[in-house]
Amino acid sequence: MTSLRIFFALFVLAVAAGCGARADTHDPEGKTPDMNMRQAAGKADAIMQQTLMGISPELRWNHGPSNHRICTDSKNDSLGAGSVKRRIAVMTIVSKERRGSLLGVVERDWTTRGYRITSVRASSEVPAIYASTPEDFRMRVAVGGEGQFFFSITTPCFTESAVPDPATQPNTPQRAGEYPSRPDVYDEFWSSMGALPTSSVGIS
Repeated sequence: MTSLRIFFALFVLAVAAGCGARADTHDPEGKTPDMNMRQAAGKADAIMQQTLMGISPELRWNHGPSNHRICTDSKNDSLGAGSVKRRIAVMTIVSKERRGSLLGVVERDWTTRGYRITSVRASSEVPAIYASTPEDFRMRVAVGGEGQFFFSITTPCFTESAVPDPATQPNTPQRAGEYPSRPDVYDEFWSSMGALPTSSVGIS
């Protein structure tokens, strides 16, 4: 676990040095203009797919529960807007030896796309990285129970509308039973417990 701790120590220092002030993208009523919740959900799905496409070798994944909430003011009155949350559960088995590498790939991909790393949970067992887009879509990649990777994205408040299920198709069948189903897909790279080959992981 030494390499993982070193990775996160350096990463936290980089975040502390690089995080700066950012303009608020919301209007005074808490709604971001020119988009409704349906459109925001579609954009969140696209960002999620871009993130997955930036990972090589490819991960196997399923959608997690999608939900949304109504945005309210200080008096708990509706603003006529809502926020959408999308989730993805990774079904590829990621070994302890490869978790730091996968987190590093995601962090580099997000930074390359102009997203801001907002926080890091530097845990040896359940690490996580948090980021936001210039439009304030809030993203997270986290390691959960049994070393399973989860991705999530939460939108800002947009004009209230119906929200469909994600249109993107998972690349592995949905498992029966309660969420989350634990990872069960072995990958020669991500599941390996061997030493990490030099220059073997990168952004696609």
